[in-house]
Amino acid sequence: MKNKTAAIVLSGCGVFDGSEIHEAVITLLNLQKLGAKTAFFAPDIPQSDTVNHADGSPESGVRNVLAESARIARGEISALSEFRAEDFDILVFPGGFGAAKNLSDFAFRGADMSVNAEVDAAVKAMVSAGKPVGFVCISPVIGAKSIGGGVKLTIGRDPQTAEAIRALGGEHVECAADGFVCDSERNVFSTPAYMLAADTVQIDRGVGAMLAAMLKSAK
Repeated sequence: MKNKTAAIVLSGCGVFDGSEIHEAVITLLNLQKLGAKTAFFAPDIPQSDTVNHADGSPESGVRNVLAESARIARGEISALSEFRAEDFDILVFPGGFGAAKNLSDFAFRGADMSVNAEVDAAVKAMVSAGKPVGFVCISPVIGAKSIGGGVKLTIGRDPQTAEAIRALGGEHVECAADGFVCDSERNVFSTPAYMLAADTVQIDRGVGAMLAAMLKSAK
């Protein structure tokens, strides 16, 4: 049996303006432990902002999402424009503010958000093919907007974000930090991670369980 293939979409490097590094690494590690072949992608676009992670202050200068994401991927990463759904069995989005600032503009516009065109196309291509798509932490807002139709998603228990998911066209399902939610009709998965989790152990349990279910669901 051939190994399943997994695409991981990053949004920069660092929780406040890019990918949440713990979530990205936990995603990679669990996929590899489960025997999946992995590939990283990110949109080749400017970051919306840059944040000093030591004190939370804004920094000047414009960084590139692909270049920043390459820090996590150890340079082994492709522009999201090169993603093809037929090459992968599953697609996963770690969280971090980059998902809400760079892959979408949820951080700035809330329920009036839009999704980056390449991100939107990747999600829709996988869903159309019946292939599993997984969302971690805040990234389920992308699924709500791109998929709609009452797709079942979770960000844990945060009432404000849960209401935004409903306004975007999703159905929010409460979930424990170490659990996940599956919309079996659409093959869409989500887990709260740092939207609810207190530590990386809880995140590892939730992400690991979600990814195992996704790979099992992949045809």
